[in-house]
Amino acid sequence: MQAAVGDRLHVRANAVGQPDKVGVIVEVHGVAGAPPYLVRYDDGHTGLCFPGPDAVVERPAKAGRKAPATGRKASGGGRKTGAGSGRKK
Repeated sequence: MQAAVGDRLHVRANAVGQPDKVGVIVEVHGVAGAPPYLVRYDDGHTGLCFPGPDAVVERPAKAGRKAPATGRKASGGGRKTGAGSGRKK
């Protein structure tokens, strides 16, 4: 697992009925983005976290980039017309 300052850490609850923990990573104490992380959780407390297999790092979306459309290719899927369309005359 690797993270950077500003990424969100989402820790899944380990019991039914318990809420997930979500917070922002404010410091990375490991080498090259490795744990442990200092996390400011949404409920206001801050703590040092060594995430387990139930945790996911969520990187913020970059400004100006669209999320890819679901179910379609990003480019080239349509019919080509006009010069260079590959049709013989």
